[in-house]
Amino acid sequence: MKFKFLCTILFVILINSICINFSEAAPEHSLITHVPGFDGTLPSKHYGGYITLDEKTGKSLYYYFVTSESNPSKDPVVLWLNGGPGCSSFDGFVYEHGPFNFRLPKSDKSLPELQVNPYSWSKVSNVLYLDSPAGVGFSYSNSSSDYTTGDLQTASDTHQFLLKWFAEYPEFQENPFFIAGESYAGIYVPTLSHEVADGIQSGVKPVINFKGYLIGNGVTDPVFDGNALVPFAHGMGLIPDTLFEEAKNYCKGTYWDTGNGDADCSTALDKINEDINSLNIYDILEPCYHKPHAATGSHQNRLPPSFRRLGETEKPLAVRKRMFGRSWPLRAPVREGIVPTWPELNQMFLSVPCTDDQVATAWLNDETVRSAIHAAPIGISGQWDLCTDRITFTHNAGSMIPYHRNLTTKGYRALIYSGDHDMCVPFTGTEAWTRSLGYKIVDEWRAWIVGRDVAGYTQGYGNNLTFLTIKGAGHTVPEYKPKESLEFYSRWLSGQKP
Repeated sequence: MKFKFLCTILFVILINSICINFSEAAPEHSLITHVPGFDGTLPSKHYGGYITLDEKTGKSLYYYFVTSESNPSKDPVVLWLNGGPGCSSFDGFVYEHGPFNFRLPKSDKSLPELQVNPYSWSKVSNVLYLDSPAGVGFSYSNSSSDYTTGDLQTASDTHQFLLKWFAEYPEFQENPFFIAGESYAGIYVPTLSHEVADGIQSGVKPVINFKGYLIGNGVTDPVFDGNALVPFAHGMGLIPDTLFEEAKNYCKGTYWDTGNGDADCSTALDKINEDINSLNIYDILEPCYHKPHAATGSHQNRLPPSFRRLGETEKPLAVRKRMFGRSWPLRAPVREGIVPTWPELNQMFLSVPCTDDQVATAWLNDETVRSAIHAAPIGISGQWDLCTDRITFTHNAGSMIPYHRNLTTKGYRALIYSGDHDMCVPFTGTEAWTRSLGYKIVDEWRAWIVGRDVAGYTQGYGNNLTFLTIKGAGHTVPEYKPKESLEFYSRWLSGQKP
């Protein structure tokens, strides 16, 4: 009798457990059952949809969630953010570390062909791709006022998104959580990490199991980033010693802000521009328009619509650097860390990036694709652009160095990595600011190896801060070095040294 009673109790507990787990499962309406252009079974479960932040204005952020192909219940959840500001995180999904490799469509009427990406970051982690802020990618609002935003509002909105997302996906709340991104996400990631850390300390529910963050070729500080381009160009053999010495002497080592009116400094910078302005600023090893044109196979310029207008100007070219996800003059009127508004920056853009978003645009603006991945139709969220110009964005968070210091001294892990052939946010500036924190070196500068080959160099600091370069990679590291990227990503997430 006792045994029968015990069995009954165990049965009830089991049924209740099943019911609880079922009720806490990811929302079935968000499950993606097929992906147009891909034949076969998805390598893991995919989910997509919207989290509404403001019921009154309809401000809604779109996400695409790829569960791990290894152990989704235990593997980390990693939020991925592309930069801009104004660039969709489908840039990372399509061109960098998403679950698929995309091939150009065979004709104008067919979709791109998708194949499994052997170096997807979902091999070892759950990856959450987010279009942020509203107005970017598939994310939208019914009120145009939501398209005027900045660093701090974006961080607050994304934190709110995360809280609501984890409430909808409670089975992932105990997984280690990391925030990742590249380029202008060098601003997004630390400001969001700060919001998340403060929320945890304040007891905000649900509790996010935040462990750290990683940033690739990230904008950080106007002085360190702005002064990095000229020494980088010299070190890479793009300008001669004599010209470098001229610039160094006349500009007194300050290249990002030449408001002192020094004519000799301006002349030296103009000469440097003449030497480098035909290069691919995102990877000096690549032709400028390195992604083939679909119809001809040539390397013609096939720019996103959002960039075409930005390239129209009668102003002369100036030395360029990637500070806000798009190229702008080194001698822009930036003073005391005060950054111009987005409309003002639009007037300063003197060139367009060496990029081609044809594959992503063809796929993401197809209504069958949108329906399959639970994205709003074009009539609601608008045309998908790699980087949009419909938002007005203000950089109002200042230098990120205090954010990094605050987060790392609190115990959060940080990986700061750089493709060493990127001239947008050169590794030299990133190496300098990580060193400027003054932390003790705990892993002396050394090569890190993949197979038998040197994949780059790394230096480890106290407070769980790691700086790492990827040899031969450009601005979007996983796009250029997918195998090596998965390797350092896997090692770092698991707590190993690169």
